[in-house]
Order: sequence, then structure tokens, then C-alpha cells
Amino acid sequence: MLPVIALVGRPNVGKSTLFNRLTRSRDALVANYAGLTRDRKYGEGVWHERRFVVIDTGGITGEEEGIDSAMAEQSMQAIEEASAVLFLVDCRDGLTATDEAIASYLREKGKPCFLVANKIDGLDPNVALADFYRLGFDGLYPTTATHGRGVSALMERVLELFPEPPAIEPEEEEEDEGGETERGIKIAIVGRPNVGKSTLVNRMLGEDRVVVYDQPGTTRDSIYIDYERHGNKYTLIDTAGVRRRKNVHLTVEKFSIVKTLQAIDDANVVILLMDASEGIVDQDLHLMGYAVEAGRALVVAINKWDGLEPEQREYVKTQLQRRLRFVSFADIHFISALHGTGVGDLYKSIRRAYAAATDKLSTNVLTRILEDAVADHPPPLVRGRRIKLRYAHAGGKNPPIIVIHGTQTDAVPDHYTRYLEKTFREALKLHGTPVRIEYRTSENPYAGRKNTLTPRQLAKRKRLMKHIKGKK
Repeated sequence: MLPVIALVGRPNVGKSTLFNRLTRSRDALVANYAGLTRDRKYGEGVWHERRFVVIDTGGITGEEEGIDSAMAEQSMQAIEEASAVLFLVDCRDGLTATDEAIASYLREKGKPCFLVANKIDGLDPNVALADFYRLGFDGLYPTTATHGRGVSALMERVLELFPEPPAIEPEEEEEDEGGETERGIKIAIVGRPNVGKSTLVNRMLGEDRVVVYDQPGTTRDSIYIDYERHGNKYTLIDTAGVRRRKNVHLTVEKFSIVKTLQAIDDANVVILLMDASEGIVDQDLHLMGYAVEAGRALVVAINKWDGLEPEQREYVKTQLQRRLRFVSFADIHFISALHGTGVGDLYKSIRRAYAAATDKLSTNVLTRILEDAVADHPPPLVRGRRIKLRYAHAGGKNPPIIVIHGTQTDAVPDHYTRYLEKTFREALKLHGTPVRIEYRTSENPYAGRKNTLTPRQLAKRKRLMKHIKGKK
């Protein structure tokens, strides 16, 4: 087992910055904003060929109410899971009553704990560190997480507690026959704020893994969670809600939206969650369109369905039929994330959409479908000449990309491309995933070819042509 290291402390002491430093990533959002991190965020770090798991947590104040109380619970769970704890304090703020309360709690837990005095740059260490010795920890490690100062000495001391693991052997992530990686199918749950994304994540996991609170914008970062269900591996991605651009004012929220869009690009399957009580709004359609443009397999989930009256349900179903025609390939589920109704049915659609998005496509089969489609509905004439589509082959997965070769393919109209996409999807039974068509125009082998005959060869050709005309 890899050692698990939890980062705890007051809000805005640099936990997420240190997390990014240890994982050599930018996975955790960082800003000069107290309370930015709310959920436990896991990452894998490597320090001098020593591997470990690091957990970023929300800040603890000791006076938590409302959503802050849920954040504190997440931090406490991280401490319980940890093999060692890095307790971060802020040298610029000095020792506070909250620091003393956290230190007392950590001593009660009896976990190996290292006091990390962060933001030491520009200060006299002797003065800045004096008060923190009162906390009674064995070692005190001054650091500047933003620049990496003191981090190496800290990690060498922390990792001394744990036995040497086997040497790291670099190995690439292998794919099985269906294209599924060792990490499992990556499922991004996206939607507007307060539609129940985090509630759905907890319901699918069977535990309170992420913070749930009746307040829009509870989730600020994208949280990746690996798990296994019925022998199948999955990675759930809980994302921040995406509001209309005109309603986004905070810089932090803008970064959260960027992380959500990155999660869509990184996912294999996107579950778009909508609030049945609010019906279908334009922002839902914009998010759905982005997922389709990104080429992701799609499952639509209508949440809070159990709270609607029969006439409201009929109205929502009518809206779905009218406004979701452009994603007719996606399954639609009516669920209650809070009570679990219909949540288990999502997995069948997820597996089917993923299988369709990563299926191997045969060149012979694709070409035969293309020939039948062209025979049933030929391409239009362009400048008096018919567009010719000769053969097709696979060009990629997730989404399935079909490359069609022919002549004048740059003039194929959009409506004919949509016709081909629908034809391929129905013939190949690619349910739950968009299909992309790419064209390749066959080059004229004589185009741009210059006359390379020598003067003697030209004279010989003229004599031959003259001789032929004389015979006629």
C-alpha cells in the first residue's frame, strides 16, 4: 500500500498549492480566496522515486456552520484515512487559536504529524517560527509551497516513516479490446448549479464522498473518484455548475467553469443532469451542445422527477421531444438522485454508449454502408459534376471518426454530411455517441505536373504526329 498523506489546516494557508507541488500538476484550484477547496481531492505524488497518495482538504476554522460544517467533515475523513498528516500554518498570520485547536485534535488522533510553516519567504525565520514551537510538535518545517522552498527536506523526513516500495517501472496505460483503460470508464457529471450533481455522485458511490449543500456553487473544483461496481471499473468526475456567462462575475467561478469544460474533454461519457422542476433551459442545451462538439458519449438524466405532478411530467416529456432532437442518439433517464430512484439504470446506458464510442469499425463494412447510402441518396451536383464518394475507413474512437475518400469532397453540403452521420449511426447501431465524418479528396496525379521532355524528345514527337497525319 502506498502511504497516504493528508494536508490540513486553516483556510488559505497554501494546502492546494502544496498539493499541486507534490503531484506536479495543476489539478487543484489555487487562488487568494479563503475556503476555495471544499471536497477531498486525491492525487499521486512521486518524490525521488518514492510514490505516495496526497489528499487536499478544505480549511478548518473550528466554528463551522452550514456548508463549512460539511467541508470540515471531509477534512476529518481525510485525517482518518491518512498514514501521516501535514499540518500547515501561515507564517504571515502567526499562531492563531484555530491552529491550536487543530493541533489539539491531531494529537488526539495519534497520527504521525508534521508541522509545516508555510509562506516563510521574506520573513526572518527566527521571529516567524518562534510562536509555532508552542504547539509541541517534534519538528517544524519552514516552506514556501509556491516556490518549493523547504519542500524537499519536508518530504524526505515524511517518507522516512514508510518502508521502501518496489522500484517504479515506467509502463504505459494499456487498453483492453474495447479501448477501456486501466482506470476505467471516465464519467463526467455536468449541469447547471444546484441540479443535484454532487448528490448523484454520492448516490452512485454509496457514500458521502463529496460535499452536498442546498446552495448553488457548492462544488468549485473537478473531483476525480475511482471505484468499482459489479466488476467494472469507473472514474466519476464531479464538476462545478456552469451558469450563463453574464451571471459569472467571480474569477474563482470562471476557473471552475474552465475545469468543468476540461473534465468534459477528458471524460469518456458525459451525464448531463437537468432539474425536472425547472424544465429545460437554454443553458442545458448549451452544455449539451458542448459535449456533442467535444465528441463525448452522452447520457441525459432528468433529476428530481419524483417531485413532479403528472401534468408537469407530461409537459417536460413534450419539451424533451421537441428540444433534444439534435441528441436523439442519447438515452434519457428520469431519476431521483436523493432517493436513488432510477440511478442504477444509468450504468446500462453508460456501458452501451462507451462501447459504441470505442467500437472497432471495419473498412469493408463502412465502405458497404457508404455505397448503399450513396445509391439511396446520391450527393448533389457541383459545377455540373457529381460529387463522388468512393470508400470509407475508421479514423478514430470516442467519438467514432469515419474518413470518406472521394472527389470534390470539400463541396459536400452540411445536410448531406448529417444524412451520412445518421446512416452510419443507424447501420452500425452506435447508440449514445455522436459520429464525426471527415473527408479526403483524392489528388489528381497529373495536377501541377510540368512538361519534362527534352528538345530532342519534343522534335521526335512532332515528327511522329506529322507522320500519323500524313497516313490519314
